[in-house]
Amino acid sequence: MRGSCERSGEDEEQKEEEAMAACGRLSGVPEAVQGAEADWDSDWEMEGTHGLGELVRDTLYLRSCRAHSVVPVSCFLRQGSAQELNLRHRGLGPQGARALASSLSSNPYVKRLDLRDNGLCGAGAEALAGALSKSSSIRAVDLSENQLGVAGAQALCAAFTINRAVQKIQLSGNGLEEQAAQYLAELLLGHTDLKSLDLSYNQLNEQAGETLGPALAENTGLTKLNVSWNHLRGPGAVAFARGLEANTFLKVLDISYNGFGDPGASAVGEALKANNVLEELNMSNNRISAMGALSLGLGLRVNQTLRILVVSRNPMRSEGCFGLLKSVQDNPASALELLDFSDIQVNAEFDGLASSVRGILPELCIKTGACRVEYKKELLPVFRPALPASVPK
Repeated sequence: MRGSCERSGEDEEQKEEEAMAACGRLSGVPEAVQGAEADWDSDWEMEGTHGLGELVRDTLYLRSCRAHSVVPVSCFLRQGSAQELNLRHRGLGPQGARALASSLSSNPYVKRLDLRDNGLCGAGAEALAGALSKSSSIRAVDLSENQLGVAGAQALCAAFTINRAVQKIQLSGNGLEEQAAQYLAELLLGHTDLKSLDLSYNQLNEQAGETLGPALAENTGLTKLNVSWNHLRGPGAVAFARGLEANTFLKVLDISYNGFGDPGASAVGEALKANNVLEELNMSNNRISAMGALSLGLGLRVNQTLRILVVSRNPMRSEGCFGLLKSVQDNPASALELLDFSDIQVNAEFDGLASSVRGILPELCIKTGACRVEYKKELLPVFRPALPASVPK
């Protein structure tokens, strides 16, 4: 019995004949396609009837797979005119990326490309960069967990800067370090149509923060940024926060699981005094003590746009929680809807203040270690932590 990922030689030849005929009727098809060999190996079974353009696209892909000695990915061949191409966990590797790139740049259907966890490495990213710089349809790209490194980051950032059609980029879990920060900064400065960027679970350190901060200050267009689970701390955290102070577009920021500490918290507090755009901020697990919380509260005392603030798992104790909540109470124009102190134990004095604040701001949800009330509105995905496959749960 033939498996679902196999085809007979006759089917392959028939497929090629139909596609070659289509190639002859379409303009702009490379001559190499028409002169290539008439046999190849694949892991797919033909389903339904392809349109003319899809026949040509599939033939180009199969030829490229043959040239790069890789097995074609069946779901790519079956996707037809689907808007999302999900090839995550397929083990493509650099060679598979090269084979895919040849047909991807001319694919008019794909709007969302998911290549998460494929071992692309820098070579695969460089191969895809050429296609991504030319695609006019792709709007969202997920290249997380691919060990892209500096070379991959450089190639991709250059491609995205050239082609501004892509509005959402996910580069989580790629081991990006301070050497890659310069290319990421150039992306922030050059891609003014980028709306969402995920750099979580990388190794961006203090020096990277000093590079990214000024770029964030000058960025125009980005509304969501996730740099959680990195190593932003010390002067780098302060520089990054100063970039937030000058930014006038960012609405959602996740800087959780870094090492901002009290200096970083103080810098964020200063940023909140001037920033009148940011709505959601996650600062959980950042080594913020009671002193840092009080400095952060100075920003909450005057800020009028922040709706969600998560500071859970910080060693600020009840004293720090009390200071933050008191700042909210002292701000009649506060827009806060959620103040999350989860996993921090508070005392009776805090509970008394919380009761008073709820009388003034009945819509404010206050979460503590002992009070795990449900927030009425759904949090954005960036505030729902999910570990990548490479990180143990």
